[in-house]
Amino acid sequence: MLDSLQIKKGVSACLESFLSKKDHPKQGRRMFCYQHFNALVWQGVLTPAAPGHRFWDASSHGKKDLSAQAGDEQPVMSILNASTLSHPAAFLLVGIPGLEATQFWIAFPFCIMYAIAVVGNIIVFFIIKTEPCLHEPMYLFLAMLAINDVVLSTSTLPKMLGVLWLDSREIGFHACLTQMFFVHAFSSVESGILMAMALDRYIAICYPLRHSSILSIPMTKTIGSLVLTRGILLISPFCILASRLPFCGHRLISHSYCEHMAVVKLVCGNVRANIIYGLFVAFMVVGFDVLVISVSYAMILRTVMRLPSTEARLKAVSTCASHTCVILAFYVPALFTFLTHRFGHHIPHHLHIMVANLYLLVPPMLNPIVYGIRTRQIQGRVIRLLHLRGI
Repeated sequence: MLDSLQIKKGVSACLESFLSKKDHPKQGRRMFCYQHFNALVWQGVLTPAAPGHRFWDASSHGKKDLSAQAGDEQPVMSILNASTLSHPAAFLLVGIPGLEATQFWIAFPFCIMYAIAVVGNIIVFFIIKTEPCLHEPMYLFLAMLAINDVVLSTSTLPKMLGVLWLDSREIGFHACLTQMFFVHAFSSVESGILMAMALDRYIAICYPLRHSSILSIPMTKTIGSLVLTRGILLISPFCILASRLPFCGHRLISHSYCEHMAVVKLVCGNVRANIIYGLFVAFMVVGFDVLVISVSYAMILRTVMRLPSTEARLKAVSTCASHTCVILAFYVPALFTFLTHRFGHHIPHHLHIMVANLYLLVPPMLNPIVYGIRTRQIQGRVIRLLHLRGI
């Protein structure tokens, strides 16, 4: 790190460059000053005068007036004032970096997927809630998944469409942290519900006579509450840690929404605690849930292979096929996004952002389609509703 004298010399040079208008283009001069002002402010060497447009050197050598000319002092003062804040008042979302020219059209399929997800999941939830014969563990978990998918997709898509269609890129600092909480908390809840559904299938196939006693309705509701509590408790520290980090005036997020690692990359301080805690949460949520799901399906497969009838084996496999499809649609893009942040530095950034967007859209869209088609009770209820409305 530069010492105070070196930084002060750099600031003096950048001010002369900025005011002379000879050495660099205007944008280059601003960036040069910006970097040196950040270093000065965070080392406590430089502080701005209160109302005026002047810079003061607060070192032991006394106060030296570094005032700028009237025409150019305001941009420089704005940069310095932005750097003194612990966090910006608002961030700017880029959208899809590298695809700015086409992201307006990319938003249309996103909007269609979002509409299918919201309408489909609301229909599934309504059918399960109003049909007493569907008040069983498997369908109750499906109702939880439907509500979670609506919340998860709605936490990002409206703002994302505003960015892609209307160029409404600004998002307040606390609104960004709130969006970050909803995205990661309800992603954790979704993972927990998928794990619970795998356990339900395991008990139903391996212990069919004891299924209702092991996984009763009260137990199902308790599991849902625990999964929600886990998501809230594990993700809340993300927002608390992020709110205490210094951003040094950086406010341009290279993403379509406030994803944790995309926000942390703007920080100019030590983010080791955020990275370590992020790995811990990934292990506790994804690692644990994937392990339970894998063991459950391994036990299911072993039991199915022992069935004497080929028809019975096919029926059991068919029961789990839809769940397996949803699991892959959720975990594959999630793991891709997680690993790309840490190891995929050569992967095109726009590809990473596209997968991160689809991660929040495809599973919520697929769930009502897959379960609606594969579940006879839900399918029959939808058909009856359409007949009643004359469709």
